[in-house]
Amino acid sequence: MRLSIFGLGYVGSVSLGCLAKDGNQVIGVDIDPVKLGLIADGKSPVIEEGMPELIAEAVASGRVSVTDDVRQGLMQSDISFICVGTPSLSNGDQNQTAILRLTEQLGEALKEKSEHHTLVFRSTLVPGTVEKTLIPMLESISGKQDGVEFDVGYQPEFLREGSSIKDYYNPPFTIIGASNGQAHERLRELYSSLPCQYRETSIATAETMKYFCNIFHAVKITFANEVARLCDGMEVDPHEVMGLLCEDKQLNISTAYMKPGFAFGGSCLPKDLRAMQYQAKRHDIEIPMLGHVLRSNEAHLDLALQKALAWKEQHGVRKVAMLGLSFKPGTDDLRESPLVMLAEQLIGKGMQLSVYDPNVSLSRLLGANKRFIENTIPHIGELMSEELTPMIEQADIVIVGQNHRDALTTLAQRCRSDQLILDLINQPQLRELDAHYLGLSW
Repeated sequence: MRLSIFGLGYVGSVSLGCLAKDGNQVIGVDIDPVKLGLIADGKSPVIEEGMPELIAEAVASGRVSVTDDVRQGLMQSDISFICVGTPSLSNGDQNQTAILRLTEQLGEALKEKSEHHTLVFRSTLVPGTVEKTLIPMLESISGKQDGVEFDVGYQPEFLREGSSIKDYYNPPFTIIGASNGQAHERLRELYSSLPCQYRETSIATAETMKYFCNIFHAVKITFANEVARLCDGMEVDPHEVMGLLCEDKQLNISTAYMKPGFAFGGSCLPKDLRAMQYQAKRHDIEIPMLGHVLRSNEAHLDLALQKALAWKEQHGVRKVAMLGLSFKPGTDDLRESPLVMLAEQLIGKGMQLSVYDPNVSLSRLLGANKRFIENTIPHIGELMSEELTPMIEQADIVIVGQNHRDALTTLAQRCRSDQLILDLINQPQLRELDAHYLGLSW
């Protein structure tokens, strides 16, 4: 294929070398004459093992050329990859000066091109930038329409400095957000030799994915370092602790707990966080991330309350049915349950609450949670109902906090078009019901 790469920094240079090695004709475009000169001479503009050989081989093959002319780069290719930098401004926002200037130049070049062209942005971009800013710019300047005379896509890159060539040829997946199927056809063919899945998604999802991959890496590093500081204060070997932690592939290094949902609770997570926060204070150790986990959890709980109260204010309603009370399904454990906390806050705000949880109702009869309910939350215990149908029929707001199959079936049969269903656990079937649906963060 005929490809052009705009921006010959780290990502652009690696992509140029690898795509040329794969047999494509590649033209590199940059405003820096030093980079252009180095590549033209078969030398790598970035220092990394394997790059000098990769660039030298690519240039010697005759499949690589360079220019500072944006028009030339676009005219002499069928697919363009945009890899210019998007550094931070002093206020933390993204500096999009280079990407905006280049997009304007690409729009001018598109105006003159008669053949269909595909543009793929690879620069890290704030979600929404491509569809809300860059595509409208391209259409306005070129006088052409995205999806008709040209296509636009977004491809996040996952190249680590120091192992970029290896990462290029062994990616976890190839993620492409594109405006239409024609762009996917071209890019799927281009990357067909890579040993990974080609994943189609929206442009906004692809933009966002890049950010949270990087942020997740930062969180993992920070977690390990805070563990190390705490372990050091308690005279424990942090490498042994983290080594054992990472051996657990069922919960620790896995997809467990990685799906958005409601706040956490129960008898372990909150108290163990508090215990380590106290140990940090004892030893004068700073753990900013771990120290704010509980507050972040409370913010998620607050969001559910805010959404329920907003509906109350808008519609003048007060009757709430809550499906679930224990801290997670399949247990009667109410200790530090976020649903108990939400119930208490709703009562405090004047809502008329009724609660259904078959596990907790049974435990009240058997006495497993009897003392806790009677001594700690008697006001909520009195609001529990074993009659699900009338509870749903009388409610103005139904809060789904657990996936009880019988409760969801009854809700589907008995919900009303004027009811709000507030979904805290992301149950897709609730979106199809004849009621107003509102997710917690979806």
